[in-house]
Amino acid sequence: MDKGKQESGMYAAIRVRGSVKMAPDAKKTMQLLGMDRVNHLVLVKQSQIPMLQKVRSFTTFGEIGEETLALLLEKRARLAGNKKPGEKFLKENKLGSWKELAKQIIEGKLILEKLSIKPVFRLGPPKKGYERAGIKKPYSIGGALGYRASDINKLVLRMI
Repeated sequence: MDKGKQESGMYAAIRVRGSVKMAPDAKKTMQLLGMDRVNHLVLVKQSQIPMLQKVRSFTTFGEIGEETLALLLEKRARLAGNKKPGEKFLKENKLGSWKELAKQIIEGKLILEKLSIKPVFRLGPPKKGYERAGIKKPYSIGGALGYRASDINKLVLRMI
């Protein structure tokens, strides 16, 4: 990943592999990020990218788009007690739509925890599977691991 090309905004990180043969410091980093299980997605700020670089052989990440985040929030967000936030939740927080909420989260104006939304999104495995080379090779050579820029949106849509 090119340091000069990084955009500001929000990144989506998805855990792709389990914890077998994982180094203890990588396990700790996964715990700090909140990715305890495979197919869990967390939203990460740009300042946390070095943490993702540390666990890039177990995760995939990239810049999440506004529309993808809106759909993710609508379909997979959970409140305390594992309840789905609905239209009532949007009205209580004075938001017009999921897209508006997604835009404010990407811009950093709102934080999921302050809205009492759980920071981890539980996803299913991707429809049609991961990339052709599997989950043990980097995205740059046809696998599923590491930095994938805005292509993360396609993967997230297949997993929702």
